[in-house]
Amino acid sequence: MTRQRTALSTLIVLLLVLWAGFIVHRSPRFPGSLTGGVLAVSGASLIVVFSVFYSAVKRFPALRQAFSKYLSMQQLLSVHVYTGALGAILVLLHTGHRFESNLGIALTSSMLFSVLSGYVGGHLLGRVSVELREKQSLLVQLETAYNAAVDELARKPESPIAPVIPDSPFSFARMRSAIAPKISTSGSERAPGDAAGIASSIAELEYSIRSHERVKRLSSRWLVLHIGTSLVFYVLLALHVWASIHFGLRWFQ
Repeated sequence: MTRQRTALSTLIVLLLVLWAGFIVHRSPRFPGSLTGGVLAVSGASLIVVFSVFYSAVKRFPALRQAFSKYLSMQQLLSVHVYTGALGAILVLLHTGHRFESNLGIALTSSMLFSVLSGYVGGHLLGRVSVELREKQSLLVQLETAYNAAVDELARKPESPIAPVIPDSPFSFARMRSAIAPKISTSGSERAPGDAAGIASSIAELEYSIRSHERVKRLSSRWLVLHIGTSLVFYVLLALHVWASIHFGLRWFQ
């Protein structure tokens, strides 16, 4: 997963560097050349075909069931993300940094917004979802350990409970390493004060889970933005293709 994120981040950085290249380079005739045309068709195909394919498989259960034998939804999402980034790079190379027409500028802008919003939304949502699942799993273990500690205290009512004040600020990794011995401790060896410590850990973890859920909802809004900018890009792309054909292709000139 880390390797995939690094590779995708590299593609996004390359895309931004290529876009900024208009400062030092412009080739007005390259977009209409044969090479520029091949780059345009290849890039647009990578973006549109795999994007539509992923959306269809995601939203239609029959297609999802048919293709689940070969690729999981996570793998299809990875294909969609990588083909979108690669396609955007090819399309950007096709422009030759000739940002003159309003349609071309709007098309390039919508493409960049679509790719970047998908990257930001998907990256944040994926990372938050993984951490949220880990914390929910840890919460279940903590609740089990707490119930065992309370049962132990019920059998030894004379044992005092030493309050445990959690450190601050909150650190998920620090909490997991600190409470791991408490979770793994058997009932016969459990100290009575563990119940208070585990209760404090549960309170912190529940607060952290609620915070992650809020971030996850915010990340979902980023995906809505991604879908909206993608639809704008498709419309502008159709107009661009129509205009190119209408005013004549010069690929072999």
